[in-house]
Amino acid sequence: MVTVTAVAPRTGRSGLLGHLAVRKLLLLTVAAAALVPFAVARWAGGSWPEALTVDVSGPLAGASDWIIDNRDSHPLFLYFFGHVSNVVVVTVRAVYLALLAVGWAGVTALAGLVAWRVAGIRLALGTAVAFLACGLLGMWVPTMQTLALMVVAVTASVVVGALLGLAAGLSDRMDRVLRPVLDTMQVLPAFAYLLPVVLIFGIGVPAAVLATVVYAAPPMARLTALGLRGADKEVLEAVESLGTTSRQRLLTARIPLARKELLLGLNQTIMMALSMAVIASVIGAGGLGDRVYQALASVDVGAALAAGIPIVLLAVVLDRVTGAAGANLGQAPRPRTHWLYVVAGAAVVAVAGRLTARLEWPDGWVVSIVEPVNRAVGWMTDHLYSGVPVVGGTADWAARFTTWVLDPIRDGLQWLPWWSVLLVVATLAWLIGTWRTALTAVLAMAAIGVLGVWNPSLDTLSQVLAAVAVTLVVGFATGIAAARSDRVDRLLRPVLDVFQTMPQFVYLIPVVALFGVGRAPAAAAAVVYALPAVVRITAQGLRQVDPAALESARSLGATSAQQLRQVQLPLARPALLLAVNQGVVLVLAVVIIGGMVGGGALGYDVVFGLAQGDLATGLVAGAAIVCLGLMLDRVTQPTERRAKKGA
Repeated sequence: MVTVTAVAPRTGRSGLLGHLAVRKLLLLTVAAAALVPFAVARWAGGSWPEALTVDVSGPLAGASDWIIDNRDSHPLFLYFFGHVSNVVVVTVRAVYLALLAVGWAGVTALAGLVAWRVAGIRLALGTAVAFLACGLLGMWVPTMQTLALMVVAVTASVVVGALLGLAAGLSDRMDRVLRPVLDTMQVLPAFAYLLPVVLIFGIGVPAAVLATVVYAAPPMARLTALGLRGADKEVLEAVESLGTTSRQRLLTARIPLARKELLLGLNQTIMMALSMAVIASVIGAGGLGDRVYQALASVDVGAALAAGIPIVLLAVVLDRVTGAAGANLGQAPRPRTHWLYVVAGAAVVAVAGRLTARLEWPDGWVVSIVEPVNRAVGWMTDHLYSGVPVVGGTADWAARFTTWVLDPIRDGLQWLPWWSVLLVVATLAWLIGTWRTALTAVLAMAAIGVLGVWNPSLDTLSQVLAAVAVTLVVGFATGIAAARSDRVDRLLRPVLDVFQTMPQFVYLIPVVALFGVGRAPAAAAAVVYALPAVVRITAQGLRQVDPAALESARSLGATSAQQLRQVQLPLARPALLLAVNQGVVLVLAVVIIGGMVGGGALGYDVVFGLAQGDLATGLVAGAAIVCLGLMLDRVTQPTERRAKKGA
């Protein structure tokens, strides 16, 4: 038998120069050959040169002092920021007092009935159990404080985000203006939002609420714009042919068609608001986050866990209810009278509680877990923390990880000449993106040097790189196992669900108990926080590979391992790159918070600035975190995904 193979004519460049990556590397080599000798001759030395550093601590300290001195007298504060602060305080207090007036039974009944109306009886029972567990742990009042803060912050975030998304969805010019702003805000660690609002509003509830709004509004804005822009063109044309106005088309067609995106935006906003509301306890938010923060400061793991469990329960309940609301869209609507039953049932329970003087959670119903948990931690400290035969204890693991991994990476980065770091950043960003991507990444990294925090930033970068490496190794392996086995996927799903809804702050509790304080525990918390997203994206990407390609490989006799290496992984490359990007962004967020448990570097500077009132130090560190996050996002975000996002 003779096989005839048609050979397509070759077009374009041939050889190595035909590859875009090779041409980019060649151009970078030429540019480096021209610029590096000049940089070395002009600014010798490995670290960032002092001549290229701008001392901004003086102006920032002066601006901070001016704001503090004029906060009670300047018209801008008296007639704008002051009114905003008063409105926030009054609103949060009103919601909090309303929750207390309804009583524990009324709040539990209302939450359960709303969950029943939205998602059914199983989730209603789970919601009621979650709220009762908050009371049993002795955290009812802090839970209501956090819930009041959440209600106000989420409402404001949804309004602000929806308005911005509406503007971006209806106007191309506004979309181009908002796109880079939302992109930047989406990659910034939560801690970076605290200092600016503290500078203006001081320590307290207003600063916490406004920081939460700034942090949680971007997902709502982005998803609202996405839903409005993705509306079915044929439906819009049909509505327009009926002679409707633009306002009528918006209300009757665009917004109803974008309901799923709007509910997803609400879900993401709630989760980010809860995460930020907990972190904002550092600046006086109160509630559950403040209990966790105070317990961590005294290394009281039992008290921290008692406050951390209600946070997790709130996160899981809110995620499930809003997720179920989105999943039920398009199904037959339930009768509107169900909402009357919800209101009537909650009102009956609340009135019954008030008549029986049962508004406050009874002290006799509190189950304290502080002592048992602290005894367990003490046992772990005695038996697992150190001295374990052969394998060593958790403290030994942390010390070895610091000595063998974190220290060499940090010392290696700080040993590299500053221009070589910029060159590596430019190379990675240009290979994965465009010259604009490379320019943005290089400018962000150079800004860190200009701010005078080059070495602390490289220390933070070393922790991020080490944690990302561990996250990707474990996450890719686990994601591959979940994609190739339905049983593994079913076992992992509830675990990943819980871990993905936990706020960042909570991850510090177990690592402090197991590893003590230091850079290694901060990296461990970052790994645990970022792992669920990497596993989910990897598994989803592998499962979405074209079945025809796998069937073709099997027909050619490829083994399971060969199918994975030669078909699934190459075809799932965009998803794997997205997993890398998300892993980097999530790891950075927790590494910064790790400054509270001995992580040092930029995270420590931010915490020190907040704790000591040294806003200049904190703001410089916060700006460096912004630049580091922007650089890491650009270096790990493929051009295809940025185009899909509209970035």
